[in-house]
Amino acid sequence: MLLALNGLALVMGATMLGWVISVQRRALAAELRLNRPEFLPFHLTFAPRPGSWLVVRSQSPKAVRAALGLDVFATEPWLKGLSGGQDFFIGPPINGWIIVTGPGLPDPGNDADECFRFLTGLSRKIGQVQFFQAESVLHHHAWARVENGRVIRAYAWASETVWNQGPRTDAEIDLSMKCFGYDEHPAADSWAAAEWLATNAAKVPLLAARWSLDPARIDARLGKPASGVTDEPV
Repeated sequence: MLLALNGLALVMGATMLGWVISVQRRALAAELRLNRPEFLPFHLTFAPRPGSWLVVRSQSPKAVRAALGLDVFATEPWLKGLSGGQDFFIGPPINGWIIVTGPGLPDPGNDADECFRFLTGLSRKIGQVQFFQAESVLHHHAWARVENGRVIRAYAWASETVWNQGPRTDAEIDLSMKCFGYDEHPAADSWAAAEWLATNAAKVPLLAARWSLDPARIDARLGKPASGVTDEPV
């Protein structure tokens, strides 16, 4: 009888201990859920970077539209506009700059003189204009800064140097960007030359960020724009 009572007491004690431990665990879990900080997931979505883009020193998309001669236009979402569906897409002002993209921009590889005329003509109307190009396959690349119709700095490579004007800027020097002279013709199949060209093209967005804006690095912290305008008829 005594053995049976002792056994029953042990079973009841073990059951009670298990119940107490279970209650304590649930209470601790509830306390942790109540007091833990809420860590929200951080999503940083960058826009696609176009192959070429303008950056205009302006707060007025209307003034940029007028300088480009766009009489009719429609509003488009930012990401769609950057995809280059229309000749020109004009973004909203960001930190005093306006980005313009689209296939209507000149290609210095096709005609460097046309690119020069386009940028200087636009700059006479609107002020400071910057142009950037970075092609990922052939590594054609270009950058230019034009103020009030005067070229401050320009460089363009399209299988050869097609435009090299003005002294290298501090940003180019800091980024160790290579600029070949008109009379320099590095062998296309040279590993060193290919490395330089690929590196130069990859550094164009870094130069753009130093000078003004890289369109692919515009996010919520810079007031990510919801939309811009294109030359698409309304």
